Amino acid sequence: MEGTATHIQLACFSLGDKLFAVDIMRIREILVPQSLSALPCASDLLEGVINLRGSVIPVMNMRKRLGMPLLDDALTSKLLIISLVRQLLALVVDDVMEVISVPVGDIKPPIHMASGVGMEYILGVCLSNNRVFMILDIDSLL
Repeated sequence: MEGTATHIQLACFSLGDKLFAVDIMRIREILVPQSLSALPCASDLLEGVINLRGSVIPVMNMRKRLGMPLLDDALTSKLLIISLVRQLLALVVDDVMEVISVPVGDIKPPIHMASGVGMEYILGVCLSNNRVFMILDIDSLL
């Protein structure tokens, strides 16, 4: 089957002791946190916006989105600039770890009986170096 991908590359990041991954093809860049501009009448989902080389990009704190406690010291966090269908979005994560290549056949569906941290945003689960990564459906975050 020509053109069928056998592996997918995933960018891995952490939120506390939880490990997540997103398709590397959706990531534009990784940045250190920048000063935010507040939005009037903003939703609870967005922290504000950043100006990235003339583009205004909304910022979502993933800890807040997934119902996790916020960090007191956000100096070590990173911004993942990701492509959604119609715009860019910056995700605040604790740390960006690595890029892994996973055989598509090794990605398992999420456990539907599981509840807790952001399970409704999980596309699948994969194992790499004896660690379990939850693959995010970034289009469902907004």
